[in-house]
Amino acid sequence: MKLRTKLAQQGRKARSQPGTVNLPVARASTVVFDSVEHLHEVQRRFDADEPVPTYGIANMPIRAAFEELIAEVEGGHRAVTVSSGLAAVSVAVLSAVSAGDHVVLPDSAYGPGRRFCLRTLKRYGVETTIYDPLVGAGIAALMKPNTKVVYLENPGSHTFEVQDFPAIAKVARERGAAVIHDNTWATGIFFPSFEHGADLVIQAATKYPGGHSDLLMGAVVANEAWWPRLRDTHRDLGQHASPDDVFLALRGMRTLDVRLRQHEASGIEVARALEKHSKVKRVLHPALPSDPGHALWKRDFKGAAGLFAIELAASEAQSATFIEALELFALGYSWGGYESLVVPAHIEGMRSVRPWTGGPLVRLQIGLEDPSDLIADLEQALAKIG
Repeated sequence: MKLRTKLAQQGRKARSQPGTVNLPVARASTVVFDSVEHLHEVQRRFDADEPVPTYGIANMPIRAAFEELIAEVEGGHRAVTVSSGLAAVSVAVLSAVSAGDHVVLPDSAYGPGRRFCLRTLKRYGVETTIYDPLVGAGIAALMKPNTKVVYLENPGSHTFEVQDFPAIAKVARERGAAVIHDNTWATGIFFPSFEHGADLVIQAATKYPGGHSDLLMGAVVANEAWWPRLRDTHRDLGQHASPDDVFLALRGMRTLDVRLRQHEASGIEVARALEKHSKVKRVLHPALPSDPGHALWKRDFKGAAGLFAIELAASEAQSATFIEALELFALGYSWGGYESLVVPAHIEGMRSVRPWTGGPLVRLQIGLEDPSDLIADLEQALAKIG
């Protein structure tokens, strides 16, 4: 089946499904059994790695359906759901490390995920080295005998550096480290992480899978080799998403492909218009030929998200004036929903290897509005800074 057919048809194999198109929400703490024999039978099947309901929302039909579908989209073996994108980061990394291990993390990684590695993992004896996201095969120089995780985020948060994923993954595999990739920006539709060498793939389902800014959820997808470690870590941490969020995320997945392609088209149209504006010093969007990462993006990606940043030829005060003058862009964190968003990207304290030395950085999420309206709004706001 082609991707769009999979998105519409798969994730419907749950047992005891009623005769409805969408699975119902099961809000439950207790699963009841017909007999002791039935309880033991279900437990045996659960221990044999079947997705059968045993307790709470663990393996409830709707969760199993979402995990089946997200694993298919990302191109992996099996998936787990968790309560947020950050929870997905922590569960993925904890699946691969023990006390005394070493992690290498790009300087452009999601800020809270970076903090988890540098602060919480450190408490448990796991060392983290921050690396230049553009290092490519040169990452070999940072590897240690105890390096267990090579983490990638492609492209990077806020500054959208494109990593040479195959080169980095090849070194990691040769050294016996797990390759963990945060694929939230592109999803498996635009970047097939496992084909490029990933072992564990993180997806903040809050963003594009949900698509409507009304849920918090994360997912981790594993290849077959890493599935047992991910499954056990997920169970041991007791990390689960709420049934209502899973319902919304599964519904969002049905339109993921068509929404992403509209985000891509509108994002590129807006980015090209901003490139020509005198108050925009630089547009950080890998799908633009002017972007330093464009060649790698063109080689490895199948499309682009609607999220990018601009560097303004202005002061910080003028940047605030620009943001507050926007009428169609709401000021707020997160992204991936149907609406356009804007946020100042103050990353000075989140970088150590490749510090940001440019002017005011503003991140834009291009939603599903008409791009001509968004361009007109951006132009009138830019005019306010003189």
